[in-house]
Amino acid sequence: MQDSLDWNALRWILAIARAGTLAGAARQLGVSHATIFRRLGAVERDLGQPVFVRQRAGYVPTALGERLIVEAAAMEDRVQAAMLALGDGAAAPAGRVRFTTTDTLFDGLLASILVDVRERYPQIALEVAISNETYSLSRRQADLALRPMASPPEALVAQRVGHVAMAPYVARGASPAARSRWLGLDDSVFFPALAAWMRRHDVDDSGWRIDTLLGLAAAVRRGAGVALLPCYLAAADPALVRVGEIVPELATDLWLLVHPDLRRVARIRAVREAISEALASPAIQARFAGMSDPS
Repeated sequence: MQDSLDWNALRWILAIARAGTLAGAARQLGVSHATIFRRLGAVERDLGQPVFVRQRAGYVPTALGERLIVEAAAMEDRVQAAMLALGDGAAAPAGRVRFTTTDTLFDGLLASILVDVRERYPQIALEVAISNETYSLSRRQADLALRPMASPPEALVAQRVGHVAMAPYVARGASPAARSRWLGLDDSVFFPALAAWMRRHDVDDSGWRIDTLLGLAAAVRRGAGVALLPCYLAAADPALVRVGEIVPELATDLWLLVHPDLRRVARIRAVREAISEALASPAIQARFAGMSDPS
């Protein structure tokens, strides 16, 4: 059994962990699927035990794999720092930053913010994973995350960047029938406070169930009915109008998350600070709170 791995082997492991599939890792590294399959097999033979377990969701790291991923990410940072040291010590932050958030947050806020980040730091390559599934920062599937949640994981460095309000919206000019017909989220979406509110108000028997808030907003926009939506998303849409008060018990804190080992890495710190600064603007905070809605 081999006691250690060189940087190239660790680089392959890190790419597979980030992509979750061999095909995705191959695209990241610019090689064929067959090549990365052979390299992974060779690494696991040298180590004498598996680094990943193949499941329906993709390649999931074993306990050994998780340790190697942490080491690979730390070595990647050291390689990047060494490259900068060989050049201009005052060079702008450069390298790859993988950021994950939900489809709703990306569509409603982050797309324009990340455009500004790219313009400010053209040497930083942004990879954005838009998913309503939680990516593991501990396993280095992402470097930064923006997520709505009641409380962040203790293992991560968390910065509260907003308090997201929700209220009922309907299509502007919707028919009386649409204004009395409620839409809800599918049971696959974990939002117990919303489900409890709909049951309490006897509006949980809707014939429409959609598994994303972005999809729910699209259905409302087309006159399907009324739904509780994040104010930052719905208030900016001229096709929607608010038809009730903000629901306090549905408000959710918004957290910007980073792994402790990465918070001082120049490129990650630069992106994190730029996002935090943009979200702290009075205009965006007003949108979070639902204060920008027309009366």
